[in-house]
Amino acid sequence: MELTDDDADRSAYPFTLPVVAGLRAAGQVELDPAVTFLAGGNGTGKSTLIEAIAVAAGFNPEGGSANFRFSTRATESSLGEHLRLVRGTRKPRTGFFLRAESFYNVATEIDRLGVVDGYGGTSLHERSHGESFLDLATHRFKPQGLYLLDEPEAALSVHGCLALLARIRDLTQAGAQFVIATHSPILLAVPHARILQIEPDGVIRHVDYDDAQPVVLTRSFLADPQRYLHHLFRDGN
Repeated sequence: MELTDDDADRSAYPFTLPVVAGLRAAGQVELDPAVTFLAGGNGTGKSTLIEAIAVAAGFNPEGGSANFRFSTRATESSLGEHLRLVRGTRKPRTGFFLRAESFYNVATEIDRLGVVDGYGGTSLHERSHGESFLDLATHRFKPQGLYLLDEPEAALSVHGCLALLARIRDLTQAGAQFVIATHSPILLAVPHARILQIEPDGVIRHVDYDDAQPVVLTRSFLADPQRYLHHLFRDGN
């Protein structure tokens, strides 16, 4: 993945984001052929980056497959127009872009197109939010596909995250590729995944699972929640 922004206005959004400067400094960022995670705090640019990857790969900015072309409200950045994806010799046979914040609109488009059978046979609007995400992964995601997921844990319980983790593992063993922006220490545990942590200053670091920010913070909180609560509620309420 390479940034080609020589003709862009670098004084305007999204080129003022630290993560874009990080991409420019890195020259290129290598994505794992199986699973790449984008980790980091709120506002570091994970969602902006995965949206740009999706646009560069030919997906609808609001989500869906490459055949989805609906638009509820165009809010995507222009970053995708300046990313170049360097693919290997194997072309994905299918794919999907899931972004949690606009999945309601995607479910509506699935109903409108009359393609519910490909998603489990029941309208995703008739399923819970988490069930609809798992239906998507179970029925729509296939081997040898490219799947871009933006914070899929937003709708999932712990059991749901574990089920998605297992599904990701099964599909990558069948030739699928995933790029996932997440805060979930459960999803980050996919074996042999590449974890790219975006720091507040935009630097993109390859980190091990034990050093990933969501893992470090979650372990620290669970080890001593009272310490965190005491700090958060110092006023005594």
